[in-house]
Amino acid sequence: MIEQDHRFIKTLTRPMKGFKSFPSASATLDGIEVAHMIRKHQFPASDQSAFQQFAALGA
Repeated sequence: MIEQDHRFIKTLTRPMKGFKSFPSASATLDGIEVAHMIRKHQFPASDQSAFQQFAALGA
């Protein structure tokens, strides 16, 4: 599922005033989008908390 609403990313990244490298920008934006998708319950239902789901995806 592709996330369409990117306004939340603009509000989070505007205070950062940019990224120093493309790999760090990519990793940061990917993490922000995954966390947002977990909050919106866009992953299959499970008995894990949002933090546990996020940590499991990173492992």
